[in-house]
Amino acid sequence: MNPERIRELDLKADINQLTRFLIQQQQADGTWRFCFENGTIIDAYMIILLRTLHYEDEAFIGQLHQRIIKEQLPNGCWKLYEDEEDGNLAATIDNLQALLFSGYSQLNDDSILKAKQFIRSRGGITNTKGLLCKAMLAITGQQRWPKAISSIPMEMLLLPTYLPINFFEFSGYSRVHLIPMLIMAKQDFHIQSPYPLDDLFVYPSTRYEAEEFESASYQLMQERIEEGRNRLLGSSLNDIASEKAVQFMLDRIEDDGTLYSYASSTILMVFSLLALGYDRQHPTIIKAIEGLIQMRCYSSSHTVTIQNSPSTIWDTALLSYALQQANVKASHPAILKANSYIVNMQQHKKGDWSVHNEGAAPGGWGFSESNTINPDIDDTTAALRAIYSMSQENESYKEASVLGLNWVLSMQNNDGGWPAFEKNVDNKMVTWLALDGSKAAAIDPSTADLTGRTLEYLGHYSQLKHDNHHIQRGVRWLMNNQEADGSWYGKWGICYIYGTWAALTGLSAVGITSSDKQVQKAIEWLYSIQNRDGGWGESCTSDRRMQYTPLHYSTPSQTAWALDALIAMHDQPTSAINSGMKRLMALINENGWPTIYPTGAGLPGNFYVHYNSYRYIYPLLALSHYYKKYV
Repeated sequence: MNPERIRELDLKADINQLTRFLIQQQQADGTWRFCFENGTIIDAYMIILLRTLHYEDEAFIGQLHQRIIKEQLPNGCWKLYEDEEDGNLAATIDNLQALLFSGYSQLNDDSILKAKQFIRSRGGITNTKGLLCKAMLAITGQQRWPKAISSIPMEMLLLPTYLPINFFEFSGYSRVHLIPMLIMAKQDFHIQSPYPLDDLFVYPSTRYEAEEFESASYQLMQERIEEGRNRLLGSSLNDIASEKAVQFMLDRIEDDGTLYSYASSTILMVFSLLALGYDRQHPTIIKAIEGLIQMRCYSSSHTVTIQNSPSTIWDTALLSYALQQANVKASHPAILKANSYIVNMQQHKKGDWSVHNEGAAPGGWGFSESNTINPDIDDTTAALRAIYSMSQENESYKEASVLGLNWVLSMQNNDGGWPAFEKNVDNKMVTWLALDGSKAAAIDPSTADLTGRTLEYLGHYSQLKHDNHHIQRGVRWLMNNQEADGSWYGKWGICYIYGTWAALTGLSAVGITSSDKQVQKAIEWLYSIQNRDGGWGESCTSDRRMQYTPLHYSTPSQTAWALDALIAMHDQPTSAINSGMKRLMALINENGWPTIYPTGAGLPGNFYVHYNSYRYIYPLLALSHYYKKYV
């Protein structure tokens, strides 16, 4: 026995500790409801919206105000993550506005004065790059609507899908945010802010932003839109398009009142309805606010926050699977309840995903409980892993698994990889739009994390042979999209560790071994970035720079991802794996800032997520996989 190998009793004790804790955390309906924590941006916008609607719940508004104040740093700024250099200008502008709107902060408060000084020191309001921040500044009357929004013709919604540029070439996430902004920009909608921020417009000297630079690519895209518009007939195209925009939103409101189950798009929708003349007490607005309030939870700092999209289905599927990997039987009450919930959340109606995948039958799963029309590949494969054991014996679970598998296979992109939400939504012309973060948000391309996780599911939990054409096309896509240093970029987690974990576990599941040269390079890369304490940690800055950036501290989820990838590729534990396992076992019981560092990704430079569940899910998986393979 390798003397460095982890003691079986210690390993089993930690697995049992996590297992007991997680079973105790399960809700009566079989779910786990950990907080999807996404900074203060949604809290800030919620305060502004509630004050605009004259919403009477001072306790709730006060709680949101308290959280924003608590997150402010001594120099007056707010950050999106602990090691973000110099603070975040957009977040500071958003939070400053929210504090003033709340009425609980005054202009001469120290927190306000420091925030203003920080904003001026970073070039003022016009220097912000955040699109949502710019939109909120326009909504509150601080500046005009960004040209990147106002210059997009509403008639684009009428362009048929066979044209090279049409509305469904944008990702679903972009569409549901862009529509309400287009409506507001067309109406030149502003509310009256009680606190003009004229003193924060450092350059240019006017309170309205300077004309934005239009690149040749952007101009070409505008010409293509204009070309399509001119091919359409009718005297009232703009009015028709405006009506279609409103109906587009209304058709995608979920039963809880939210638009597409996102808080951010719902907040924009409510403002756009106000722009259209809806009364503040209109049932659609009231229902939307009720849905938003239902999204509140307690953050890791024990303050109330609004989740942008509660992760109930995602967490429940991952935790059911993780517990089963830890040898909790499928017949255990916790697994039975979780899987019953999961199978009932499978979607059976077509959504926007079917525009580019018309012939496929529904069968996917979504991220949030209220989500009924926007399934995604990651949640679907997570759900399928969770119910796999039961699908071998129970006919209804088998039927759900077949539907899910067929949907996943149908969603494979033409390039061989898998997207998150919609098939072949990878038109590079859409990224020419002068929108901040447009390359990340505007399209939904194949990614290493989605492709790797799908291959891992197909290799371990489907009946497909490794030479199946879906699998082989996925393998080729991964091999063709490896970074020069051996890593893979992951879009929905931070970031290169996440993508490399997904790629290696996926490749291993379909028969690619450590003897492969590209796999060897990835393994060497993981070893090269291991921290001295044995763990792994990557900064969110990687996501913004598109280049690996070390955190210099170890986090539970990133350490677990690295270990899980290495365990998948090694028949025996190496000294580096054992060192990592010891650090992971220590991290389970630690509570410093690295344990709550956001390792989930949304928009580079704009939106990061601390999944409160990740510090349990992925360590339990890594511990269990080590135990099964090596002990």
